Amino acid sequence: MRQYNRKMKKLILGFIALCNLGLNAQVKDEPETVDLNYLEDQFYLGITYNSLLYKPDDFTQRNLSYGFQGGFIKDIPVNTDRTFAIGLGLGYAVNSYYSNLWASESSGGVTYSIIEEDVITVDDVELTVKRNKVETHLVEVPLELRWRNSTPKEYKFTRIYGGMKFGYIFSGRSKLVTSSGATSFANPDIKRFQYGLMLNVGYNTFNVHVYYALSKLLEDGATVDAESLDLKPLRIGLIFYIL
Repeated sequence: MRQYNRKMKKLILGFIALCNLGLNAQVKDEPETVDLNYLEDQFYLGITYNSLLYKPDDFTQRNLSYGFQGGFIKDIPVNTDRTFAIGLGLGYAVNSYYSNLWASESSGGVTYSIIEEDVITVDDVELTVKRNKVETHLVEVPLELRWRNSTPKEYKFTRIYGGMKFGYIFSGRSKLVTSSGATSFANPDIKRFQYGLMLNVGYNTFNVHVYYALSKLLEDGATVDAESLDLKPLRIGLIFYIL
Protein backbone atom coordinates (compact mmCIF):
# COMPACT_ATOMS: atom_id res chain seq x y z
CA MET A 1 0.00 0.00 0.00
CA ARG A 2 2.82 2.36 0.87
CA GLN A 3 4.56 1.50 -2.39
CA TYR A 4 1.31 2.23 -4.26
CA ASN A 5 0.96 5.59 -2.55
CA ARG A 6 4.54 6.45 -3.36
CA LYS A 7 3.97 5.51 -7.01
CA MET A 8 0.78 7.62 -7.15
CA LYS A 9 2.58 10.60 -5.66
CA LYS A 10 5.32 10.25 -8.26
CA LEU A 11 2.75 10.02 -11.05
CA ILE A 12 0.86 13.09 -9.79
CA LEU A 13 4.04 15.12 -9.40
CA GLY A 14 5.18 14.01 -12.84
CA PHE A 15 1.83 15.01 -14.36
CA ILE A 16 1.98 18.44 -12.73
CA ALA A 17 5.51 18.90 -14.02
CA LEU A 18 4.44 17.94 -17.55
CA CYS A 19 1.49 20.36 -17.38
CA ASN A 20 3.81 23.17 -16.31
CA LEU A 21 6.18 22.40 -19.17
CA GLY A 22 3.28 22.38 -21.59
CA LEU A 23 1.98 25.73 -20.29
CA ASN A 24 5.41 27.28 -20.49
CA ALA A 25 5.88 26.03 -24.02
CA GLN A 26 2.46 27.37 -24.97
CA VAL A 27 3.29 30.80 -23.57
CA LYS A 28 6.61 30.86 -25.38
CA ASP A 29 5.06 29.73 -28.64
CA GLU A 30 2.33 32.40 -28.54
CA PRO A 31 3.34 35.53 -30.46
CA GLU A 32 3.75 38.62 -28.27
CA THR A 33 1.21 41.33 -29.07
CA VAL A 34 2.84 44.61 -30.10
CA ASP A 35 0.96 47.88 -30.55
CA LEU A 36 2.51 49.41 -33.65
CA ASN A 37 0.19 52.42 -33.38
CA TYR A 38 1.29 53.45 -29.90
CA LEU A 39 1.27 57.06 -28.75
CA GLU A 40 3.59 58.72 -26.23
CA ASP A 41 3.41 61.32 -23.46
CA GLN A 42 -0.19 62.45 -23.76
CA PHE A 43 -0.57 63.85 -20.23
CA TYR A 44 1.92 66.10 -18.44
CA LEU A 45 2.53 67.67 -15.02
CA GLY A 46 5.24 70.16 -14.23
CA ILE A 47 6.73 72.38 -11.55
CA THR A 48 8.99 75.36 -12.20
CA TYR A 49 11.05 78.08 -10.59
CA ASN A 50 10.01 81.42 -12.09
CA SER A 51 12.38 84.30 -12.67
CA LEU A 52 11.90 87.64 -14.41
CA LEU A 53 14.28 89.07 -17.00
CA TYR A 54 14.87 92.67 -18.11
CA LYS A 55 14.42 93.97 -14.58
CA PRO A 56 14.54 97.69 -13.75
CA ASP A 57 17.08 99.16 -11.35
CA ASP A 58 16.71 98.08 -7.71
CA PHE A 59 14.24 95.34 -8.68
CA THR A 60 14.83 92.08 -6.81
CA GLN A 61 12.90 88.84 -6.53
CA ARG A 62 11.91 87.61 -3.10
CA ASN A 63 10.79 84.33 -1.55
CA LEU A 64 10.33 81.39 -3.92
CA SER A 65 8.60 82.25 -7.18
CA TYR A 66 7.01 79.04 -8.44
CA GLY A 67 4.73 77.62 -11.08
CA PHE A 68 2.58 74.52 -11.65
CA GLN A 69 1.30 73.22 -14.97
CA GLY A 70 -0.66 70.27 -16.25
CA GLY A 71 -2.65 69.20 -19.27
CA PHE A 72 -3.20 66.93 -22.24
CA ILE A 73 -1.21 66.76 -25.49
CA LYS A 74 -2.38 64.99 -28.64
CA ASP A 75 0.60 62.99 -29.94
CA ILE A 76 0.64 62.86 -33.77
CA PRO A 77 3.48 60.65 -35.13
CA VAL A 78 4.79 61.67 -38.55
CA ASN A 79 7.09 58.73 -39.46
CA THR A 80 6.73 54.96 -39.59
CA ASP A 81 8.96 54.32 -36.56
CA ARG A 82 6.93 56.89 -34.59
CA THR A 83 10.12 58.51 -33.29
CA PHE A 84 9.12 61.91 -34.69
CA ALA A 85 5.80 63.50 -33.86
CA ILE A 86 3.86 66.73 -33.49
CA GLY A 87 2.25 67.50 -30.15
CA LEU A 88 -0.72 69.85 -29.78
CA GLY A 89 -2.15 70.31 -26.32
CA LEU A 90 -4.39 72.12 -23.88
CA GLY A 91 -3.47 72.79 -20.28
CA TYR A 92 -3.70 74.94 -17.18
CA ALA A 93 -0.92 76.76 -15.32
CA VAL A 94 -0.57 78.95 -12.24
CA ASN A 95 2.52 81.13 -11.79
CA SER A 96 3.64 83.37 -8.95
CA TYR A 97 6.34 86.05 -9.09
CA TYR A 98 7.49 87.38 -5.70
CA SER A 99 9.43 90.65 -5.79
CA ASN A 100 9.89 94.08 -4.25
CA LEU A 101 7.81 95.70 -7.02
CA TRP A 102 4.73 97.05 -5.27
CA ALA A 103 1.59 97.55 -7.36
CA SER A 104 -0.99 99.87 -5.79
CA GLU A 105 -4.48 100.51 -7.17
CA SER A 106 -5.97 103.98 -7.48
CA SER A 107 -8.67 105.78 -9.46
CA GLY A 108 -6.03 106.76 -12.02
CA GLY A 109 -4.88 103.19 -12.63
CA VAL A 110 -2.04 101.11 -11.21
CA THR A 111 1.07 102.73 -9.75
CA TYR A 112 4.34 100.83 -9.28
CA SER A 113 7.10 101.53 -6.81
CA ILE A 114 10.12 99.73 -5.38
CA ILE A 115 9.82 98.50 -1.79
CA GLU A 116 12.90 99.56 0.14
CA GLU A 117 14.00 97.68 3.27
CA ASP A 118 10.66 95.83 3.36
CA VAL A 119 8.76 98.92 4.50
CA ILE A 120 5.99 100.88 2.78
CA THR A 121 3.96 103.90 3.85
CA VAL A 122 0.18 103.82 3.45
CA ASP A 123 -1.86 106.81 4.67
CA ASP A 124 1.15 108.07 6.63
CA VAL A 125 1.48 104.70 8.40
CA GLU A 126 4.61 102.59 8.01
CA LEU A 127 3.91 98.92 7.34
CA THR A 128 6.31 95.99 7.25
CA VAL A 129 6.04 93.97 4.05
CA LYS A 130 5.96 90.18 4.46
CA ARG A 131 5.13 89.06 0.93
CA ASN A 132 4.44 90.77 -2.37
CA LYS A 133 3.67 89.04 -5.64
CA VAL A 134 1.93 88.88 -8.99
CA GLU A 135 -0.07 85.69 -9.56
CA THR A 136 -1.44 84.50 -12.90
CA HIS A 137 -3.77 81.68 -13.94
CA LEU A 138 -3.57 80.63 -17.58
CA VAL A 139 -5.10 78.41 -20.19
CA GLU A 140 -2.15 77.16 -22.25
CA VAL A 141 -1.76 75.65 -25.72
CA PRO A 142 1.63 73.94 -26.23
CA LEU A 143 2.75 73.15 -29.78
CA GLU A 144 5.71 70.76 -29.91
CA LEU A 145 8.01 69.11 -32.41
CA ARG A 146 8.87 65.80 -30.76
CA TRP A 147 11.75 63.35 -31.09
CA ARG A 148 12.18 60.24 -28.94
CA ASN A 149 13.96 56.90 -29.35
CA SER A 150 11.02 54.87 -28.05
CA THR A 151 9.75 51.55 -29.43
CA PRO A 152 6.49 49.62 -28.91
CA LYS A 153 8.25 47.58 -26.18
CA GLU A 154 10.52 50.20 -24.62
CA TYR A 155 9.00 52.49 -21.98
CA LYS A 156 12.27 54.11 -20.89
CA PHE A 157 13.62 56.40 -23.57
CA THR A 158 15.25 59.74 -24.31
CA ARG A 159 13.07 62.61 -25.48
CA ILE A 160 13.69 66.08 -26.91
CA TYR A 161 10.55 68.18 -27.34
CA GLY A 162 10.79 71.78 -28.52
CA GLY A 163 8.32 74.35 -29.71
CA MET A 164 6.04 77.19 -28.68
CA LYS A 165 3.59 77.69 -25.87
CA PHE A 166 0.67 80.09 -26.13
CA GLY A 167 -1.30 81.19 -23.08
CA TYR A 168 -4.27 83.32 -22.07
CA ILE A 169 -4.30 84.76 -18.54
CA PHE A 170 -7.90 84.56 -17.37
CA SER A 171 -7.01 85.70 -13.85
CA GLY A 172 -4.12 87.96 -12.88
CA ARG A 173 -3.76 89.61 -9.48
CA SER A 174 -1.30 91.67 -7.49
CA LYS A 175 -1.14 90.63 -3.82
CA LEU A 176 0.51 92.30 -0.83
CA VAL A 177 0.82 90.96 2.72
CA THR A 178 1.93 93.41 5.40
CA SER A 179 1.95 93.63 9.18
CA SER A 180 -1.61 95.02 9.01
CA GLY A 181 -3.07 92.30 6.77
CA ALA A 182 -3.41 91.26 3.13
CA THR A 183 -4.72 93.16 0.11
CA SER A 184 -5.14 92.11 -3.51
CA PHE A 185 -6.75 93.31 -6.71
CA ALA A 186 -7.23 92.20 -10.30
CA ASN A 187 -4.36 93.94 -12.09
CA PRO A 188 -5.43 95.27 -15.52
CA ASP A 189 -1.79 95.88 -16.48
CA ILE A 190 -1.04 92.15 -16.68
CA LYS A 191 -0.77 91.20 -20.34
CA ARG A 192 -3.51 88.68 -21.12
CA PHE A 193 -1.98 86.98 -24.17
CA GLN A 194 1.33 85.25 -23.48
CA TYR A 195 3.62 83.27 -25.76
CA GLY A 196 7.17 81.96 -25.74
CA LEU A 197 9.67 79.25 -26.62
CA MET A 198 9.92 76.00 -24.68
CA LEU A 199 12.20 72.97 -24.53
CA ASN A 200 11.67 69.67 -22.70
CA VAL A 201 14.64 67.29 -22.53
CA GLY A 202 15.10 64.16 -20.47
CA TYR A 203 15.14 60.42 -20.02
CA ASN A 204 12.41 58.20 -18.61
CA THR A 205 10.63 59.89 -15.68
CA PHE A 206 12.66 63.07 -15.11
CA ASN A 207 12.72 65.76 -17.77
CA VAL A 208 13.95 69.36 -17.67
CA HIS A 209 11.45 72.01 -18.77
CA VAL A 210 12.53 75.49 -19.92
CA TYR A 211 10.17 78.27 -21.02
CA TYR A 212 11.41 81.64 -22.27
CA ALA A 213 8.70 84.27 -22.80
CA LEU A 214 8.71 86.34 -25.94
CA SER A 215 5.87 88.47 -24.59
CA LYS A 216 6.09 90.83 -21.63
CA LEU A 217 4.37 90.15 -18.34
CA LEU A 218 2.88 93.65 -18.17
CA GLU A 219 1.24 95.81 -20.80
CA ASP A 220 3.13 98.59 -22.57
CA GLY A 221 3.03 101.79 -20.56
CA ALA A 222 3.66 100.22 -17.14
CA THR A 223 6.55 102.09 -15.51
CA VAL A 224 8.38 102.43 -12.20
CA ASP A 225 10.33 105.61 -11.46
CA ALA A 226 9.89 106.64 -15.11
CA GLU A 227 11.53 103.36 -16.25
CA SER A 228 9.60 101.00 -18.50
CA LEU A 229 8.63 97.65 -17.01
CA ASP A 230 9.66 95.20 -19.73
CA LEU A 231 9.63 92.12 -17.51
CA LYS A 232 9.70 88.75 -19.30
CA PRO A 233 9.30 85.41 -17.48
CA LEU A 234 11.88 82.63 -17.62
CA ARG A 235 10.67 79.36 -16.09
CA ILE A 236 12.92 76.36 -15.39
CA GLY A 237 11.84 73.16 -13.74
CA LEU A 238 10.79 69.51 -14.14
CA ILE A 239 8.06 68.03 -16.29
CA PHE A 240 6.61 64.54 -15.96
CA TYR A 241 4.80 62.67 -18.75
CA ILE A 242 2.10 60.01 -18.43
CA LEU A 243 1.04 57.62 -21.20
